[in-house]
Amino acid sequence: MGSKKTLIERLKEGEIPEALRRAAKDEPLDAEGIAAEVVDGTAVFTLNSMRELERPCAVGKGLRTKVNANIGTSADKADLPFELAKLDAAVEAGADTVMDLSTGGDIDAVRKRIVAESAVPIGTVPIYQAAIETQAKRGSIVQMTADDMFGAIERHAADGVDFVTVHCGVTTRALSCLEATGRLADIVSRGGAFLSGWIIFNEKENPLYEDFDRLLDIARRYDLTLSLGDGFRPGAVKDATDSAQIQELITLGELVSRCREADVQAMVEGPGHIPIDQVAENVKLAKEICRGAAFYVLGPIVTDVAPGYDHIVAGIGGALAASAGADFLCYVTPREHLGLPEVDDVREGVMVTRIAAHAADLAKNPDFFMEWDNEMSRARKSLKWEKQVELSLDPRRAGSVLAECGVSDDSGCTMCGEFCAMKFISNYLDSGQGQC
Repeated sequence: MGSKKTLIERLKEGEIPEALRRAAKDEPLDAEGIAAEVVDGTAVFTLNSMRELERPCAVGKGLRTKVNANIGTSADKADLPFELAKLDAAVEAGADTVMDLSTGGDIDAVRKRIVAESAVPIGTVPIYQAAIETQAKRGSIVQMTADDMFGAIERHAADGVDFVTVHCGVTTRALSCLEATGRLADIVSRGGAFLSGWIIFNEKENPLYEDFDRLLDIARRYDLTLSLGDGFRPGAVKDATDSAQIQELITLGELVSRCREADVQAMVEGPGHIPIDQVAENVKLAKEICRGAAFYVLGPIVTDVAPGYDHIVAGIGGALAASAGADFLCYVTPREHLGLPEVDDVREGVMVTRIAAHAADLAKNPDFFMEWDNEMSRARKSLKWEKQVELSLDPRRAGSVLAECGVSDDSGCTMCGEFCAMKFISNYLDSGQGQC
């Protein structure tokens, strides 16, 4: 089964796993620095004790902003080779983690193959499977039992999943806040909707909250990282930062403390759809309420009117959120709000989100992260086009554009040609004629 000691317990004893040392190689902090943050709860190292990883990663304070890609089947399209192709596209494009959100076909088989073939940490949302199986067996999602919910979580953990989203903050109290606010979009989280419906129908408290110790026990046995989900995240910019969202966040802050007491790793998920002027305050509020826990945001989406371009909308929100302190960005693809993403959508979503993450890292730690940009600037000044392709975030895209333009080293691009500003002024600055 799982290890007898959690990662946090091992780190407290001075044992730093080799995987954590590998994950620290491209980070501003060394392995000892990351270990200290995992122990105090401001970072997580998502690695199930059941398996090893080619590309492990840490998420949290002072580290490179990480990017997650969502894949997974639906009832309309349950094609395992298609999902594996999306997994490959996400990892090749530079995603740090992948979440399998499958809701169609043989969910167990899909998850096991994705876990087996992924070079990066895998996350899931077990409540989806619990709900789907309950509906198939008993005719309604609200007929789920606590055993169904916890059983699905343990099944995912036993299969090697590294982190799970658990909507423990969907409580009767937060639900009463939601009912009082009169939201435009109500609940857009599937997990949040399933559990809210369960609470209303059964007139009972959410088992994931009420029996949180049972969840902690599972997490300890598999060294499973808990991603405390935001079931009441706003799904419309008008609904942002309302009492339901904040009440859920307060509950998650309390649960973060319980995770730390149990030596269980936890991060906190955040919104969602937020107007651009509320992004930074949402991040700072979450960090304060949740004791500095790693913060994982979807987007945020800063306007609701750009279907087909929501990956760009999320890139804007993500750059702002991460620069304000968010640690982990969940990508959005061009098909967000429209349909299941294709392979090219996955790649595009990862790239746009990586741009947002790096832009934020330049603000958070320019001394460490700006050298990459400086190298690119030196290559541009020297008109070294192949070097620029090599240094680019997406060499495949940059190289393809360069080939189409037919530009060679030492020549100006096809936009400026012989009137290239850098080439022109270098004739004077390099000769010393431009000196004061």
